[in-house]
Amino acid sequence: MSERARRNPHARPTLSEIAELVGGDDPVRHLRILKTGATFAEIEQALAWAQGAGEVLGEEERPLSGRVAAVYDILTEDRDELE
Repeated sequence: MSERARRNPHARPTLSEIAELVGGDDPVRHLRILKTGATFAEIEQALAWAQGAGEVLGEEERPLSGRVAAVYDILTEDRDELE
């Protein structure tokens, strides 16, 4: 069984696990995500939306709240600057 499959979706990941989940080499971004207190499941949901899941589902606005929305905002803030 893989490490990912054994993770409790309701557990809060460590800083290194966040870096593994979201990728990139921005430790400040990873720390900001850690500080949200988001769980593995919440981070994975935010990642899915950041990668376009909302568009696939036909949603015009992201129906995210709480920690998922906070992580989503961190993940997508660079895109806002590029537009």
